[in-house]
Amino acid sequence: MSTRKELVGIAVAVAVAAGVLTAPTTAVAAPTERQAGTHDATRKAIDEVVKSGVTGVVVEVADEWGVWKATAGVGNLKTKQPRNADDRYRAGSITKTFIATVLLQLAAEGRLSLDDTVDKWLPGAVRGNGHDGRKITVRQLLNQTSGIYDYTEDDAFQLAIFLPETFARNRYRTWTPAELMTIAMSHKPYFTPGTSWAYSNTNYLLIGLIIKRLTGNSYGEEVRRRVIEPLGLHGTYMPGTDPTLPQPSSRAYSKLAGNPSGTIYDVTEMNPSWANAAGDIISTTGDLNRFYSALLRGQVLPAAQLAEMKVTFPAPRVEGDYGLGIYVRELTCGIKVWGHSGGLHGSNSEAVTTADGKHSLALNFNDDWGVGSTKIIEAEFCGGP
Repeated sequence: MSTRKELVGIAVAVAVAAGVLTAPTTAVAAPTERQAGTHDATRKAIDEVVKSGVTGVVVEVADEWGVWKATAGVGNLKTKQPRNADDRYRAGSITKTFIATVLLQLAAEGRLSLDDTVDKWLPGAVRGNGHDGRKITVRQLLNQTSGIYDYTEDDAFQLAIFLPETFARNRYRTWTPAELMTIAMSHKPYFTPGTSWAYSNTNYLLIGLIIKRLTGNSYGEEVRRRVIEPLGLHGTYMPGTDPTLPQPSSRAYSKLAGNPSGTIYDVTEMNPSWANAAGDIISTTGDLNRFYSALLRGQVLPAAQLAEMKVTFPAPRVEGDYGLGIYVRELTCGIKVWGHSGGLHGSNSEAVTTADGKHSLALNFNDDWGVGSTKIIEAEFCGGP
């Protein structure tokens, strides 16, 4: 989820850019250690990231040599219990790739066209202050070119969930899609649909509603039936309004906003309904690697729909290009990775894989102030930062 603004005194935990990767260069040589199947540079990067102030990290790599897992730091600041390599965690906007996958499956079944207007499936839902669902397509929701205002950027909304006192008051509150849409429609759009790119969680809130309209089931049920169960992702689910985090898991920590003392808050329990189809998923590093690898290998979507997913639009905010619920970035060694990132209270995550799905990495930090996914990803795929 894209959640914080300077308004509330904390850097944005951007779901699509948690741990921004460095800009591409012309270097192309892969490191010797990757050829040998070792992960020494990755292990070093993990340790350095934790020394920089990250609470704890869990990383899993899957490649032609097998599966490699690593942890560092702690999962519980009170007990000093370490992170568990199989931890479940809130993966934020990584949810978007799952949601886009379901919608593309429905398109493959002829249930809708990506060029349908939003208004065809949700009549009148996108209206007000210049928004018009009759002029926005489903494709533009998926690739973030709709121009629809992001409800999580609303000042009052942010003040309701990111200050220590308001988080305590609202952490178990259920936010309905209607409430969130009302917030979004109270603002003007960012631009005319299709003319630019802007990350908006409202786009995926709407896609979740379209999935329900088409199937009669919640987006969570359709993700479970179409993606989670077929791939055997046993640590992954959509919690809906459930505030708990199942075991095994670590505690999740945040400094929240408007907090000059830098107090660290345990934010593990939280009703994630405000994230909805844009970011409520709970998963594991192993499950995310399996998902993205299978997706890029063509095992989840028909070839035509996977090709649609990989049609990208320039997206400076992610220092790469954004497709339909997925991004592609070029690393400093010339390798391109596909995936998504996600951040919300007490959690920063990222999962990426190569275009052939043969080399995947997923990671999670159990706090929302640390950075370091760039360093770890560069180390794994390129041998260093």
